[in-house]
This record gives sequence, structure tokens and C-alpha cells, in this order.
Amino acid sequence: MRVLIADDEAPLREWLRHQLQALDGAIEVVAETGDGPATLAAIERTRPDVAFLDIRMPGCTGLDVAARCAGACHVVFVTAYDEFALEAFERAALDYLVKPVRGERLARTLERLRPLLGATRPSALPAEALQQLLQALRPTAAPQARPLRWLTAGSGDQVRLIDVLTVDHFAAQDKYTEVRTARETALVRTPLSRLEEELDPETFWRIHRGHIVRVAAIEQVRRDMMGRLTLRLSGHPESLPVSRAFSHRFKVM
Repeated sequence: MRVLIADDEAPLREWLRHQLQALDGAIEVVAETGDGPATLAAIERTRPDVAFLDIRMPGCTGLDVAARCAGACHVVFVTAYDEFALEAFERAALDYLVKPVRGERLARTLERLRPLLGATRPSALPAEALQQLLQALRPTAAPQARPLRWLTAGSGDQVRLIDVLTVDHFAAQDKYTEVRTARETALVRTPLSRLEEELDPETFWRIHRGHIVRVAAIEQVRRDMMGRLTLRLSGHPESLPVSRAFSHRFKVM
């Protein structure tokens, strides 16, 4: 099975690739893309059997991609929409996966796809069904810049997803970043400086060149006799330094 994965979040592409290959060693991921135009080009170039399409991507949506390459391959939509919006997919009889994608749900999707491969050419998605979906999802389907929502962390041959909103503390570790939640610590390959660009600045503050913290996790901020600030996070015993460059965040109003 030749597969294309299209999602504007690299961690989700990596996780989905790992899960697909873990479920079926014969799966070949022929392309990974992060926006609509690149996805259209990759489908034409690689001719996959199946395309996993994120609904909301820069350039054009996954629905637009499906409409413009109708019949080129089988399509599975990947969506973060709520239950109400998912009714539109059910009515159109289109396959979809809900973020965060669960392994057992992905396995069922593969079971449905296998009998279809090698049969007749994939049928084009009904134009009327796609139009109804576009109308149903229009309020939230438009591409837009979104803060980072998921991280992938590896341990041996295991890859796991970490919900960014559960992270209390990011700490620089050479070329890696240590990610600390209330329950676990993990290493990710993304440098702290790049993470800062992708995190929601209202939710996460940089307090030092080596530290970013979740604002809601801050339990205590202290100033010593020299005017230097340190803070503690709820559930974490260590004190973290606050650089002078970022001390303005803690000025008394």
C-alpha cells in the first residue's frame, strides 16, 4: 500500500507514519506534505494508493485537494472537528479519522481500504457531497496559522504523542529540548528557539534563554535581595531562573 500523508503539523505526520508502518510493514509512505499545493503536486508525482488528508492546511483545504484530484487515489480525511461537524462526513459516506488519531481506529480504516486496493480505479468523490462538506465546515475550514498542538517524542522503537497543553516546562538540552509534564519527562528533537516560534505566546512564556514555561503552571515567583527573579511550577520542586530580559513579565501592576 502506497500512502501519502498531508498535515501541516510535522509531529502528527511523523506519528501517523510510524503507526501506519507498525500496523502494516508493507505500507510505503511515498510522500509527506504540509500544505495544499504541495499535496496536489505530490499526488500527481507519486500516484499513491491512499492519501490521508488533513482538512485544514495552508494553501487549500484537504477537501479542495480531494475535489481537484478526484479519482487519483483513495482518500481518508483527518480532522479535529467536533461531533456536530462529523455528521457531515457520515452523511457523505466519506472515511475520516479524528485527531488525536487512535491506533485502533486507524487499524479499522486500513481493514476497509485493503479490499479496495488493486480493484477498480478509485471512484471520484461525489461533487455534491464535497460541496455540502465545504458548506458545513466553512466557519472553521479556512486555513490559518495555528499554535503547535502536539509533539512527538521517541524512546527506542516507540513514538508517542504529547499534548502541548499538558507541558509545564521546556528546557534546552544542547540540540534537543526536554519536555516536562506533571507525569513525565521526554526529549524532543526540536530546538527551544524553534519551539518558541510555534507555541502560543499567550499560553507559554520564555523566561530564560534555556527555559519556556506554561503560564498557568506558575505557582510562585520570588525576588532575592539582588533583585534576581526565580519561579517554581506547580508539582515541580526545582526553582527556575528568570533572566533580566524577561523580568518585565512579572512587574507588579
